[in-house]
Amino acid sequence: MNIFQNIHAVDVQTFSWCMARKHRATLTRIGRAVSFSADGPFYAILALLLWFAGEQMLTLILVFGFLIERALYLLLKRGFKRHRPADALDNFNSFIIPADQFSFPSGHTSGAFFMAFCLSGWFPSMNLIFYFWAVNVGLSRIFLGVHFPTDTVIGALLGTACAALAIGILV
Repeated sequence: MNIFQNIHAVDVQTFSWCMARKHRATLTRIGRAVSFSADGPFYAILALLLWFAGEQMLTLILVFGFLIERALYLLLKRGFKRHRPADALDNFNSFIIPADQFSFPSGHTSGAFFMAFCLSGWFPSMNLIFYFWAVNVGLSRIFLGVHFPTDTVIGALLGTACAALAIGILV
């Protein structure tokens, strides 16, 4: 068994445990809202608000970093072509319809951790709030049935690395 098969086996076990949790309806409602908060258009609106609030450097970091993050995200997504849980597991349907076909890495989680890292640098007193939100975005993607746990872990690492790179280059 190769390493990817071992990772997938652990992922399926962890994912199955998450799906068997009590209170599925409540978790699904909350998960939809949290996941929706990490949709791309909100990042564009936030960047515009920050620009007009006088945070031009932060806005430039967000734009530059997201260009890097999205390029790497698409390369990984198309390179690995990992099937989403609904396509990989028998008798399972996700609770939402995903925007694309493949699950690795989680773009919502990557974007959320990218934002958490960048915003924490400018507003350090709020870093717990930013990271609490980012972690919950990743969890929501699992509980909605569109990602395996490692999809979100790698998404978090990707977003964080791209944010650190953008800040390192521009600041």
